[in-house]
Amino acid sequence: MTDAVTRAAEILKEHRQSIDRLDAILVYTLGERFKHTQAVGKLKAEHDLPPSDPDREARQIARLEELAQQADLDPEFAKSFLQFIIQEVIQHHRKHQA
Repeated sequence: MTDAVTRAAEILKEHRQSIDRLDAILVYTLGERFKHTQAVGKLKAEHDLPPSDPDREARQIARLEELAQQADLDPEFAKSFLQFIIQEVIQHHRKHQA
């Protein structure tokens, strides 16, 4: 019995280490993404372009839903997540235009 509990604890530790690594990847990836969206926001402001592009946003959401299905991730969750990010980006773009 103790061997099974010990093995379960080892497996749990391995899963948590993987989760921690993936969380770090997510944070750094989001940081990199926002560096690019900040540059886009500045470019849009310099050229008096609108802060949002609904057509691109719709294409991105459809693309992410497809990727989510391929990754066996709930497409509705992926859609909600991307919509949250898009709203953050639009807010940043609006700040550049102020």
